[in-house]
Amino acid sequence: MIRTPSTTPSRGLRRDVRAAGAAALLVVASVLAGRHIEDTSRTLFVDWPPLLASWGPHLGPGTPAAVLVAVATVAYGPGLAARLPWRALLPAAWGTATVWILSLALVDGWHRGIAGRLTTRHEYLRVIDRFDDIPAALRGFTGHILLDSPDNWPAHVAGHPPAATLTFVLLDRIGLRGGGWAGMWCVIVGATACVAVLVAIRALADEALARRAAPFLVLAPAAVWMGTSADAYFAAVAAWAVALSALAVTRRSPGWAVASGLLLGLTCSLSYGLTLVALIVAAALVLGRREVRRRPVLPAALLAGLALVPTVFALAGFDWWEAYRLLVTRYGQGAGGIRPYGYWVWADLACAVLITGLATVAGLRRTAAVLVRHRTGPRADLRLACLVCAALAALLVADLSGMSKAETERIWLPFALWLLPACAFLTRPRLWLAAQALLALLLNHLLFTGW
Repeated sequence: MIRTPSTTPSRGLRRDVRAAGAAALLVVASVLAGRHIEDTSRTLFVDWPPLLASWGPHLGPGTPAAVLVAVATVAYGPGLAARLPWRALLPAAWGTATVWILSLALVDGWHRGIAGRLTTRHEYLRVIDRFDDIPAALRGFTGHILLDSPDNWPAHVAGHPPAATLTFVLLDRIGLRGGGWAGMWCVIVGATACVAVLVAIRALADEALARRAAPFLVLAPAAVWMGTSADAYFAAVAAWAVALSALAVTRRSPGWAVASGLLLGLTCSLSYGLTLVALIVAAALVLGRREVRRRPVLPAALLAGLALVPTVFALAGFDWWEAYRLLVTRYGQGAGGIRPYGYWVWADLACAVLITGLATVAGLRRTAAVLVRHRTGPRADLRLACLVCAALAALLVADLSGMSKAETERIWLPFALWLLPACAFLTRPRLWLAAQALLALLLNHLLFTGW
């Protein structure tokens, strides 16, 4: 039986619409202010602020499939999510999310939308041949981070720990060479993130809320940037780290805790900024604190797993802290040192609205209401609200840090996915799903996105 959020329907919907309207105004303000800044000083380094995109209305081979998936999910998604057996719901969600991401990517065609994305001059595949000797490449990795260093790494390679690049090196080594395979890896693995979030919600809150969230996780506007971006792959690894920590505390399993720690360690070795995912993992442990107190081996096992991946890289000669210090310097050497913090600190929040959708903004309003009435509301609602708030806190810390000015439509994917479950609190799910689908379709068909 699917539980409907307890609120006066008409009053709650009006408040939801007002919250969504305020978020839409934030986006409009960021576009107008960004356009003015870029026209006068050209310090934003994006063509269609606040997004790294250019105006270009177009259709493509993925258009019919994208529209079909959107219509079908809006019409049948909530009902199927309520009725399907749990073991069938998870692969159905993964499959639908994969098709949604792929169809949106193919609006730009196979090469521009998928195969060519990870082969541009800033991307990982440009340095595959420099990893013929992997141990030597790891030992010398930090020597190529700064812009004035010899043979400096492309932007994305320099901007991430080497596990990101090694992923594509290993794909190349097993015969999955080129941008097509790399792009499909990111799409297929990235689409599993929605499954991980559902697993975590069911474990930490309840199954009814997970089922209500499922269509929104599948039809997320973030899919525009998940095909094809390595950050979609990072988001999936981070999501499974959280999901396994949730299983560890609810199933009292040290094995799940070790696995969660391993994935969290890998997450930190894929992206420096994703150390903030630890806030979401910590929220999962706090929600399972009774089991953590009874079995202190669980956090110990998680920490043991967490230490393993960074230790392996350290023994191989890669100094994470030194690399991060050099990255901060390189960030100041390039566009990051010129882009105005005063614009991006709020315009990046407009990017977050675009990747999560107006439904998520309305859901966050309801999340706040759940926290206000925490003494009288359902316990499962409060637990989900706490998980969502942990993700929001991680995103806000990333925003205030100033280390992700611009391009957050892809950089913040690992945090944004954990805001989407707030939509489980909404009434009129089909109305909000339609708004989500329309936003994604408009973004993908009106703009040529950079990622």
